[in-house]
Order: sequence, then structure tokens, then C-alpha cells
Amino acid sequence: MAAIYPYLVFNGNCEEAFNFYKSAFGGEFPYVGRFKDAPSDQLMSPSDGERIMHMSLPIGKTILMGSDSSTTMGDVSAGTNFSISISVDSKEEADKLFQALTEGGKITMPLQDTFWGSYFGMFKDKFGIDWMINHDTNEVAI
Repeated sequence: MAAIYPYLVFNGNCEEAFNFYKSAFGGEFPYVGRFKDAPSDQLMSPSDGERIMHMSLPIGKTILMGSDSSTTMGDVSAGTNFSISISVDSKEEADKLFQALTEGGKITMPLQDTFWGSYFGMFKDKFGIDWMINHDTNEVAI
């Protein structure tokens, strides 16, 4: 069964925004990763080191997720700063959804095993909506 989560993208102030959301909703961040935590061949730009690569905040039965845009990808603006993130139970389910939803769209990161222990891919569907498909292959909290 797939779970769907909102994924927000910021221009370098993700941590500030998530601390604000935490002050309103409470809770704790199960994971905060910075671009500098990625293997050196994965780092987008040295100036991105302190930017947030991924963080999450559980809110009730859902999880608010977010990251900063990398400087190499450029700034995002309201309306282009979110994705729909789908977490699935198996690689097979990830493959099936990825294939179905990318029809007529543009793949920005093919489904692949990642250094953070997930099977993950990203794309823009034919309607211009950004999606992420994720299957956690380890026990790391999202």
C-alpha cells in the first residue's frame, strides 16, 4: 500500500521553515540530512554543503518532508516548490507506479538504489506535477 506525503522545496531556508512548523505542530525530526553528508561524488556544489538535502516532520498520520534547492538547480518559487512523495512497500510496486506515472512525462532521476538506502526516483508527469517514488530498503526513518 502506498503512502503519500507532501514534499516542500526551499531556497536555502528549509531548516528555518521546518523549525517554524515544529513550533506549531510539535514533534521531532526523525532525520535531517545535509548535502555535505552525501558521498563526495554526489555533492551538487561545495556551497550547498550546509543546505538541507532531506528532513521530515511527522504530523499526525502523515509526514511533512522537505529540502533546499541546490544552487546548481536554481531557485524555486511558489507553485514550483513542492512534489508529491509516494512511499511504497516493494521495488516492484515502485517500478509499476514509476512506469505508469511517467508516461508522457519527463524523468529527472531514474529509479535506482541510493546511498541513503532507498530505491528512489523522481519525475515530472505529463501535467507538470513533480513526483518522487521511494521504497526504503533499510530501517532508516524517513
